[in-house]
Amino acid sequence: MTTAVDDALWSAIGDPIRRSMIDLLLTGGPGTATSLSERLPVTRQAVSKHLAVLDRVGLIHSAPAGRERHYQVDEAQLARAVAQLTAVGATWDARLRRIKRIAETIERHRTDNHGE
Repeated sequence: MTTAVDDALWSAIGDPIRRSMIDLLLTGGPGTATSLSERLPVTRQAVSKHLAVLDRVGLIHSAPAGRERHYQVDEAQLARAVAQLTAVGATWDARLRRIKRIAETIERHRTDNHGE
């Protein structure tokens, strides 16, 4: 079974600031754009834009809290991303094992022909 890769999801996760934001929300619980900007090397406005990207792909949820919004990670969507990464990793591991077997066969053939 192959898992379809969601390019929008991986594009969102591909940004190091957004990965840091996910880490902060996972370790510290729900946060606001203001609280996240205090812990990241970007402005509050940049944090808001990154949060919008994460929200668009479903990696986070938000809920109003006074004048701000509280953001938290959607663990089901994160689990989906992890499953995709695991599937892609398994596919590449299998490809690399096949390449290794081919290279070993070529090397054995080369050694056998030079040894005669």
